[in-house]
Amino acid sequence: MSLYDALGGAQAISGALDAFYVKVFADPRVSKYFEGVDMVKLKAHIGAFFAMALGGPSNYHGRDLRTAHERPRSMGLDDATTDVFLGHFREVLEEFGVDQARITEVMDIAEGGRDEVLAR
Repeated sequence: MSLYDALGGAQAISGALDAFYVKVFADPRVSKYFEGVDMVKLKAHIGAFFAMALGGPSNYHGRDLRTAHERPRSMGLDDATTDVFLGHFREVLEEFGVDQARITEVMDIAEGGRDEVLAR
C-alpha cells in the first residue's frame, strides 16, 4: 500500500491542505507569500504534486520545485521560513491523527525538496 493510500488518498490530502492553508494564512511570517495567488489553482497543483510524491496517481503537470518557488524566493523565502511551513504541515498531520511513523515518512519527503525550493 502506498503512503498516499495509507493516508486516505485524495480526500485526506485535500482536507489536510485546507487545514494547512488556514494555518499559513493566519501566520504573518508566511502568509505574505500567498498574496495575489490563485489559491484554487495552487491547491489543485499542490494536491496533484503531493499525490505523486506520496506514491499515488501521477497527474502533476506543473513546474518543477525550483521554478515554482522563484517568486517566494525573491520575497525572502529561506531555511527559517521553510521551517515554519513544514512546522505547520507537521501540526496538520498530527491534528489529523496520522501516526508518528507516517508523519516521519511524509516529512522526509517534504524535507527532500528543500534544496530545490531554496535553490538560487
